[in-house]
Amino acid sequence: MLASALSNLRAALSCTVVAVLLALALAAPAAAATDAAAPAAKSPLIVCEKQTYALCLTAKCFVFDGVSYCKCDVKKGDSVSIPLAYKGGDVCSVNADGVGNGYMVSTFSLPKSLTKGGDQALYTCPAESSTGAYAQCDGGICFRSTQGQEFPGLGKVDKDQIVCSCPITTADPSTAKTGYQIVGPYPCEKSFFKYCKGKVANDDTGSTIYVGAPTGSARLSTKTLYGKVPPLNHCE
Repeated sequence: MLASALSNLRAALSCTVVAVLLALALAAPAAAATDAAAPAAKSPLIVCEKQTYALCLTAKCFVFDGVSYCKCDVKKGDSVSIPLAYKGGDVCSVNADGVGNGYMVSTFSLPKSLTKGGDQALYTCPAESSTGAYAQCDGGICFRSTQGQEFPGLGKVDKDQIVCSCPITTADPSTAKTGYQIVGPYPCEKSFFKYCKGKVANDDTGSTIYVGAPTGSARLSTKTLYGKVPPLNHCE
């Protein structure tokens, strides 16, 4: 029960932080339009430079006992994340400490599969009607012991993949201010929108859900990391 409560709290905090970040990012252009001399707003996200990290944006996840376990890709280079700062460190230092200690952290970089010519797209689940659950993997801890192994609900995990433990967020149309996005096949497939619905995507043990984040999070993270956002594949 305690583990479940902590997981739910972390998910709620992560979504709240992302919502604040999006509000700041959207407010910045408006401020600049009214004051040409206004300095550019600094992104509240943090860039982790030249590290090995887990990229979970496109991951499919298996739910067990209220926690999602997602099969992510192992990457090297720069990535971006919510800081998740605490006394003594932040997301970047935690990830750095994982080298040689059997773990790494899930952070963000833009998969080429989401850009022009790619075979995946961001599917937008609207705030007013979506009831589905998704995995909130930014900052999720991933264990190297899962590489090259079989994992329940996920099958074979290749050596360049890793399983990450991520809290679950369940959409509530009665309180949602923004929708969320998950990654699915491209060209768009109408049937994939079933994962916006709680009947299919939920926190029941044995369920399949996808990694997601509030609408606009991928664009904000991409802008922070690369300084610009290329055209992305979208399905709505």
